[in-house]
Amino acid sequence: MKTSIDLKELLNRIDHKGYPAYKDTRGNYQFPKYILSIDKVQGDPFASPSKVSIQVPAKIAGFPLELFDEKHKRIALQDFLTRQFAKQIDAFHFKATGSGKSGLMVVSRCGQEILERTACEIKQDGSITIRMEIGFPANGRTINSRELIKILFEFVPDCVKNTLFYSSFDSNVLKNIAELAEDQQYIREELPKLGLIAFVANGSILPRESGISNRPMKKAIPFLSPKSMEISLQLPNYGKITGMGIKQGITLIVGGGYHGKSTLLKALELGVYNHISGDGREYVITDSSAVKIRAEDGRNIQQVDISMFINNLPNGKDTIHFCTEDA
Repeated sequence: MKTSIDLKELLNRIDHKGYPAYKDTRGNYQFPKYILSIDKVQGDPFASPSKVSIQVPAKIAGFPLELFDEKHKRIALQDFLTRQFAKQIDAFHFKATGSGKSGLMVVSRCGQEILERTACEIKQDGSITIRMEIGFPANGRTINSRELIKILFEFVPDCVKNTLFYSSFDSNVLKNIAELAEDQQYIREELPKLGLIAFVANGSILPRESGISNRPMKKAIPFLSPKSMEISLQLPNYGKITGMGIKQGITLIVGGGYHGKSTLLKALELGVYNHISGDGREYVITDSSAVKIRAEDGRNIQQVDISMFINNLPNGKDTIHFCTEDA
C-alpha cells in the first residue's frame, strides 16, 4: 500500500497541472494511525466533490466492545461519531481556497433521529470507517495541490484525532449513549408484550422550535399522560419511567385548535426512530412497523361506507353510501 509520503509527492508533482491529473490520486494511503482512501475524484472543481473515506483499525480506535456489541448500541455510537466529525470539519469548511467547490468538506448531516448511515460504519471488530466529501482545490481548472495538502495533512488528521479515538472522549458520555440506546430498545421490545403500539413518557417535550426546526421548543409544557392510560416500566438503566401507553386497536385523538393533536401525532410518527439525548422525545417509542397514512385532499369518492366514523348528519346525508367530489 502507498503511504502518506507517496501521496504528498504525487500532489507536489501534479501541482499547476490541468484538473484531470487529480485522477492519479485515487487509491489507498497509509497514514500514521489510519488509512486514507480517495475513492472517487471529481472531474471538475465545479462538479460534485470527491469521495474520501478514512479507516481506523480497532486497536487504534480503542472503543470498548460494550459500546457497540448490539445493533442498537452500534447505531447509536455511529450516529454520535458522525455528529462529532461533522462539528470538527465545520471548522475547516472552505478554509482551503479556490474555484467552485474547492475547500468544501462535508459529511452526512444528522437530525434529531438516530439513524444508521453509510457516513460512519463500525465493524464487529471495532474498526471504524468514516466517509466524507472534499472539494479538491483548483485555481480556475488548474490544480492547487498546496491547498489539498493543507486539507489532507492538516485538517483531516486533526478531525480524526478528535473524533475517531476513544481516548478523545469522556467515557461517561459514551456510556450514557449506550445506556440510552439500551433503554429505548427495551421499551420497543416491551410494547408488543404489553399489547401496546406506542409509549410516551411523562415529561417528554413534544413541540418543536418552529416549522423549519426539529429541535425542542424552549419553555414548552411537558407531556403528561391521562391517568386512564398511564403505565410504568422498569428500564435497565434509567429505572422506573411512567407515561402513556397506547393500546393496539383504534385510538382517537380529539381536542380544539392548538391543543397538541398534530404535535402528538408527529411525535408518534417519528417514534419508530430513537432520538438523541436532549431532544425531548427520547422516550417516545412507537412500534417499528408503524406507518403514517394520510388522505389526499380533493379526492372523488363514490359509494363509500363511512358510517363507522360519521353518521346521523344534520342534513340527513347518507354515510353508508357516501359520495363527494372533494373528500
